[in-house]
Amino acid sequence: MLDPLVKTIEVPCGQAKAFAVFIEGMGGWWPVEKFSVSAMAKSTVKELRVEARKGGTIVEVSADGTENDWGLIRVYEPPSFLSMDFHFVPPGEPRGAVTLVEVRFTALADDRTRVELTQSNWEALGERAEGIRGGYDFGWGMIFEQAYKAACGG
Repeated sequence: MLDPLVKTIEVPCGQAKAFAVFIEGMGGWWPVEKFSVSAMAKSTVKELRVEARKGGTIVEVSADGTENDWGLIRVYEPPSFLSMDFHFVPPGEPRGAVTLVEVRFTALADDRTRVELTQSNWEALGERAEGIRGGYDFGWGMIFEQAYKAACGG
């Protein structure tokens, strides 16, 4: 059993803004030119569509109109908690196995929030789980710790 992957940062904005930027603004800050199904297929992303609600989906739309399902929001509790099934599937790979991404937003001050991202359920990925986990460890550094933090003003 692989341990959950945990990333914790502080962002220079209030809790409600940190939550909104993360989920509602994801299409604006996520580095799709490097981290997307389209990028893996040597293509570009037309849109990253996020339905910010319980039961909402996260869908990447490639330049040719192909839709790639990234996840399903399971718990949506603004401004403090978000939980989603997450399956960023490379082209040609089977769909179905999902990890769990949970994000907690803790107000530290009116203009400061601690954001903790936890990714678990690696076992669902089978034999490749350890390698995929390592890739996410690196990827979240650029996606979460850099791009998202910058979008919050950090």
